[in-house]
Amino acid sequence: MPLAVRVIRAEHDALAAMLRTVPLLLQAQRQAGTAIDFGALRAMLFYVDEFPERLHHTKESQLLFPRLRALAPELRGVLDDLDADHAQGERAIRELQHSLLAWEQMGETRREKFEQQLKVYTGRYLRHMKREETEILPRAVALFSLEDWADLDEAFGSHQDPLAPRPGQPVDEAYAPLRQRILAALPAPFGWGPALP
Repeated sequence: MPLAVRVIRAEHDALAAMLRTVPLLLQAQRQAGTAIDFGALRAMLFYVDEFPERLHHTKESQLLFPRLRALAPELRGVLDDLDADHAQGERAIRELQHSLLAWEQMGETRREKFEQQLKVYTGRYLRHMKREETEILPRAVALFSLEDWADLDEAFGSHQDPLAPRPGQPVDEAYAPLRQRILAALPAPFGWGPALP
């Protein structure tokens, strides 16, 4: 399996685990009556903005999708949809960050809006990743040449997602505190926190 595909899938898995876990964490904190860790939530949303939105999506839209578009014109509609998702992703994460800030600053009256936006964002993101993994990556594996994969492997291997580190490669020191903050807040088995009841 090409490195680029392994990186894409690992990054998808890390993001999906985090996105699926945050609502469960919020629900458990509500039921237990414990304070919301807004700092950890901000760290998680920053991670989504910093890595999937800016690095991962950019490489897909600028490198992976154009090559596949040239070799599989029948996928044009799917690729156009995925590119549109990427284009609106930065706006969507900013709106979610703003909604979190509103909840933190304005109180419980803003919680429901944040949780609803998080649910919509998560659902869209999970559908997006599933389409990439079921409709795009298998076609790329079938159609790309060794030269194509060498270029993509180099591009996708050039960054180290702090939540999806590759074996034997350390997390960039600049992002180590972010990784620790997120993993400490996420419950086991996704992070280092206590498992949810």
